[in-house]
Amino acid sequence: MQVISGIYKNRKIESPNSELTHPMGSREKMALFNMLQPYLEGASVLDVFAGSGALGIEALSRGARSVVFVEKSAKIAKVIKANLKAVVEEANATVVTSDIKNFEPNQTFDLIIADPPYNLYDPALIEPLLNYLNAGGILALSHPKGSAVPTFANASPFKTHAYSGAEISIFEKL
Repeated sequence: MQVISGIYKNRKIESPNSELTHPMGSREKMALFNMLQPYLEGASVLDVFAGSGALGIEALSRGARSVVFVEKSAKIAKVIKANLKAVVEEANATVVTSDIKNFEPNQTFDLIIADPPYNLYDPALIEPLLNYLNAGGILALSHPKGSAVPTFANASPFKTHAYSGAEISIFEKL
């Protein structure tokens, strides 16, 4: 895997090689970040189900101010830290080892990227994260193709695109 655009373009990112993660395909990742580009410059980003950290690192490469990576597995979180050290020269980045159900950040975010393993996909796990999204903030959710676009009480979907076995839905917090 590698960073596909921005200041860290073409830098290699190691994968955790674990069944607990599913790296987003390069076409899907490119499509996701093309949709998110208008919201990235100077943004505070939360990358949940972070896996290798590829999505948060891509956000940093494209102009995000800071990223908090949340990964349940301590072993996989070490891969994120190693990728940050190897790829990103200077970054305001924090890696948190936590189950998403127990995660309570001490800040709010402009953008949340959620790419859960599809066997763990549950919109009910995602909805509480909206409490940490700034008004007008963006939630980017990757979910299994053919699954219904979730409805959230305080966020409105405005884009959904299908790619291979996945769909990406973009929501704006009301």
